[in-house]
Amino acid sequence: MKVQIVPIFAVIYNVLNLSVIIFQVRLAAGLPWRAASTGGKFPGKYRPKMRVVAVINIFVLMLLTMIVLSRTGLVLVGFSFISRKLIWVVVAFTFSRAIMNTITKSKIERIWSPVAFAQFFTSLIIALS
Repeated sequence: MKVQIVPIFAVIYNVLNLSVIIFQVRLAAGLPWRAASTGGKFPGKYRPKMRVVAVINIFVLMLLTMIVLSRTGLVLVGFSFISRKLIWVVVAFTFSRAIMNTITKSKIERIWSPVAFAQFFTSLIIALS
């Protein structure tokens, strides 16, 4: 039985995405990890409005997960035509996140750079497949 490579990249992308989602859930729940996000300018907990932003981020990240899974044929196979185009949104999103995490002045926020670059490369491979 031959293992297909592209679904493996989808799994890698989504495991990394799950780590970002868990981080956002914890920010939304009020854990004091604000220094590891938003440029690291403000330590402590997110204010209520920013917690809403974290929840919105969770939904956006979940949507990106579904696009990647659809593009690789693991779920929502009927949406493959749409996912062929939307995967490029995922690529652009992860690329911009990787750049932002790299250029931030916050040393602790830079821990997300390898995650974002890995997601960028895996999504790019999926998009080009």
